[in-house]
Amino acid sequence: MKKITHAVIPVAGFGTRMLPLSKSVPKELLPLGNRPAIHYVVEEAIAAGIKHIVLVGHAQKSAIENYFDINAELDNQLRAKGKDTLADSLNWLPEDVTVSMIRQGKPLGLGHAVLAARPIIGEHDFAVLLPDVVLDPFTTDITTDNLAFMIEAFAKDTHSQILVNNVADEDVHKYGIAQLYEAFNQAHEIEQADKNASFKVAGFVEKPNLADAPSKLAVVGRYVFSNHIFDYLANTRASVGGEIQLTDAIDALISKYGVNVTTMRGDSYDAGDMCSYMQAFIYFAEQQLRDDK
Repeated sequence: MKKITHAVIPVAGFGTRMLPLSKSVPKELLPLGNRPAIHYVVEEAIAAGIKHIVLVGHAQKSAIENYFDINAELDNQLRAKGKDTLADSLNWLPEDVTVSMIRQGKPLGLGHAVLAARPIIGEHDFAVLLPDVVLDPFTTDITTDNLAFMIEAFAKDTHSQILVNNVADEDVHKYGIAQLYEAFNQAHEIEQADKNASFKVAGFVEKPNLADAPSKLAVVGRYVFSNHIFDYLANTRASVGGEIQLTDAIDALISKYGVNVTTMRGDSYDAGDMCSYMQAFIYFAEQQLRDDK
């Protein structure tokens, strides 16, 4: 069984949807409750068994790398004041987990960002987690659900996995939508909230009108890829907006190796959209305040 232990998190975006908050603070470090958004994403990866996390950023995102490093001066001051518990909480990464950062160089899209991680990922199969998408950790078990489920599914049949979720009719045009094989053409009508399910996908349609959408299963922002995706990304030409599209490489991967979609369990929040972010902040804060009582 092939176990995924590497993950890529692209963090190079400027976060224009989150201005003015993101003018001087990376959007990934904006808080959800009492922790930065990316903290939950990395916790999710670690709970699923990831041991090496590669952040793909640029020069103005060094604060993210610093967040996962040890601030020796701060640590010493806290311990000198007897605040060992607080100091320990800041150095929360397990000893067997490594966080690396590599720069994307040019803003050429998500596909290019994933490809930029290749020098560190090497020949390993790997997961991709988009940091704008934060999955609800309060109503699911991150050690078994969603990303963890996808990694286990990949280990069984080596089919790359893409997390999807049913969206409302009025939101279909905002997402990449899964096109299912005929045998599964009713799958999007099945409520999967209580469990994950994995099945083959024929392809994806990017931001279709509702009338043209092949389903209502939208890509959520979690992927588990065979290392073959790198070869397709390296040979993918820039398309819309002069960017290298991850979906183009996925289509090529589907045609030769097959790809599965995994239906999501629980809820997700778009922490890169101001309205959704504020809703998420309130929800996470309420959960944490309740747990503190």
